[in-house]
Amino acid sequence: MKLLAITSCPNGIAHTYMAAENLQKAADKLGVSMKVETQGSIGVENEFTAKEIREADGIIIAADKTVNKDRFSGKKLLVVGVQEGIRKPEELIKKHLNGEVQEYKGTTSQSEEGAKETKQNPIYRHLMNGVSYMIPFIVIGGLLIAIALTVGGVPTEQGLKIPDDSFWKKIEGLGAASFTFMIPILAGFISYSIADRPGLAPGMVGGYIAANGSFYDSEAGAGFIGGIIAGFLAGYLALAIKKIKVPKAVQPIMPIIIIPVLASLLVGLVFIYILGAPVAQVFVSLTAWLASMQGTSSILLALILGAMISFDMGGPVNKVAFLFGSAMIGEGNYEIMGPIAAAICIPPIGMGIATFLSRKKFQPAEREAGKASFTMGLFGITEGAIPFAAQDPLRVIPSIMVGSMTGAVIAMIGQVGDRVAHGGPIVAVLGAVDNVLMFFIAIIVGSFVTALLVNLLKKNVEASSEIKKGQEQLTPSVSSEPSSEVTNITEITHTDFIDVQLKGNTRDEIIEDMIEKLYKSGRLSSKSDFTQAIIDREEQSSTGIGMNIAIPHGKSDAVVKPTVFFGIKQDGVDWKSLDGSEAKLIFMIAVPKSAQGDAHLKILQMLSRKLMDDDYRNQLLAVRTKEAAYELLREIQS
Repeated sequence: MKLLAITSCPNGIAHTYMAAENLQKAADKLGVSMKVETQGSIGVENEFTAKEIREADGIIIAADKTVNKDRFSGKKLLVVGVQEGIRKPEELIKKHLNGEVQEYKGTTSQSEEGAKETKQNPIYRHLMNGVSYMIPFIVIGGLLIAIALTVGGVPTEQGLKIPDDSFWKKIEGLGAASFTFMIPILAGFISYSIADRPGLAPGMVGGYIAANGSFYDSEAGAGFIGGIIAGFLAGYLALAIKKIKVPKAVQPIMPIIIIPVLASLLVGLVFIYILGAPVAQVFVSLTAWLASMQGTSSILLALILGAMISFDMGGPVNKVAFLFGSAMIGEGNYEIMGPIAAAICIPPIGMGIATFLSRKKFQPAEREAGKASFTMGLFGITEGAIPFAAQDPLRVIPSIMVGSMTGAVIAMIGQVGDRVAHGGPIVAVLGAVDNVLMFFIAIIVGSFVTALLVNLLKKNVEASSEIKKGQEQLTPSVSSEPSSEVTNITEITHTDFIDVQLKGNTRDEIIEDMIEKLYKSGRLSSKSDFTQAIIDREEQSSTGIGMNIAIPHGKSDAVVKPTVFFGIKQDGVDWKSLDGSEAKLIFMIAVPKSAQGDAHLKILQMLSRKLMDDDYRNQLLAVRTKEAAYELLREIQS
């Protein structure tokens, strides 16, 4: 038998490779030919070829996040969580050997096949799926209308108008046509995210009905609020119908006839007779309230939007504000997106300017990042500021929020409008912005507010650089900084970084003890900065990977050179491991944030695979001296 397997976990690090290793070992033991593809943080490794998929007798997906299954249609497919790949690899393979696995038809959702949901909020994930497909329609519509008005418009008392017999009237019509798809696409792909392909058509039908008030005797449609409701309603209705057990003769037509027709009928009737008119009234009231905002109330709205856009730079809070502004474009209210468009580019441009104004405040690598950040800001990519915020959040995030709020208020007061769901100077160059002068004033003022504030809060790096140089001179003689091609764990460790009798009694005490030793050895320039990096990683999910192993790891500018610190806690310590075991073998990985490649991921991969060997773990637990532990660590190699 030939099997293929895919392993993937939400963080794409240790569990991904542990499951891969255990599945491969189990296959070898059972005499089954297996190839394992890993989808980790490094990317896809060991990717399957079309020939391998064609010749495979079955597929195993052990993953805690969505894996595209389209290429496996017609194959026997088993989908489980990554923990089952780690703990029950033989059981999974035997299900294929015993003929217990169903053929994948290309229509069944991953959740039905037993895969665990990702830790990301599912409501947010479904919503963002719809938004990501909707945005291109807003961009097309906004740009085409903006270009048509700029080139073919003539001044009138009501503003720019395009003559009916003009070629540019056709272009304006194309843009308007693109806008009509916005809400159906939003609803359709929210539903698709929930129920897979059977949910797409009902979602789009529901979105179309939500956008057209004539269905429920309303002069106005339910807008983007109605589209969101229709998408979720259609998705969960389709999912519920999918779960109904039907005769085998009916199963083939379920995804293409029964589910779409029933779900479309139900969501349409619910909107026509129950939800449509009330939601439309809410949306009309919201639009009227926004349109009436003047003076202090409009300034308050701009402050809120500016703060949300810059708070997490592309994260959930940013996306909520962005979705709000994008939806208002579809309703003809461009003065909501105007302040958002200014706020979007201020964080990266502001941080770029900060590095130009005060070079002594930033490391050489940060100054280089400043150039890239500034360029990204010109194209409206807020994420350009993320590297600075990650390194120094307490100074950077308040600074960019104040700058974005300032720019948003200026844009709101200046009645800046934006006809495209995007931001930055690029949209003004393309002719999508009303009151261009005030738009650029808002960006310039907001960016300089960010730059001046962050430089006021930051200290010069020269002193810390001198400390770092002195520490490097005291560092024990070990290998230089590795690239992502680390081949043996002893290249980045030393007997000075081994403790076979850890003293702490809690996870945090162990972490503090190990970081203290790294700091005293000269491997860290700041205990607090690296501690924060380690704690931040633990808050994402425990690095207690089970089987008495913990691998805390962090990437920080406080790390002088890449290092692995190994410690043994014979009586164990609670590390919130997924299998409930206490951590006894603890590996702390410290990597500079500026390190080239994915060194820490390669180290994690090497550790995860070797530590799957029960005999090797027992040998490590039995050592009593640093020297003996160091000799055993030599065996950990790629």
